[in-house]
Amino acid sequence: MKRSLLFFVLLLPLLYLLISVQSANDPIKYIFTCTGISSLIILILSLSLTPLKKIINLIKYRRMMGLFSFFYALLHFLNFYILDAQFDVTFVLKETLDKPFIYLGMIAFSILLFMAITSTRKLFAKFNKWHKLVYIVLILVVIHEAMAQKVLGNLEFMFIFMTIVLLGYRAFLFRVKWLKKKK
Repeated sequence: MKRSLLFFVLLLPLLYLLISVQSANDPIKYIFTCTGISSLIILILSLSLTPLKKIINLIKYRRMMGLFSFFYALLHFLNFYILDAQFDVTFVLKETLDKPFIYLGMIAFSILLFMAITSTRKLFAKFNKWHKLVYIVLILVVIHEAMAQKVLGNLEFMFIFMTIVLLGYRAFLFRVKWLKKKK
């Protein structure tokens, strides 16, 4: 797979959003939904590359996918800050403190921001252990998304299932590594 093809594929949710937002009843909510779901799906796909590497090794694309996940999370945040809050920092702080799903999203976004900034080769070498926080981000974002929807549907159950699978795989790898050290 070429990077340029993956780049195009990862831009498809944005293209879809730009085309379809005009017909949305509530454009701000629609943008929230599209950018949030896109970010979460790409995050899950990027984390799925590790368990899949024995079948097909696409690990070299994980950084690009992680940055695109951050890109859609940034659009999600900017939608909140610009269109919903209209640059009102007081409103943002009040909403963040009043609604638990928003502060979970803010915490996840802050961690993703740190990871995006430290994703260059030089900084990643220095901060790569901190990039394991991506699993905390995944948990926070899945909870954020489920709380924002208020009702758990098939999509939310799929996200929860994928999170459990990915965390289980990570726990399995940790246990194997720990047992090797113990010997």
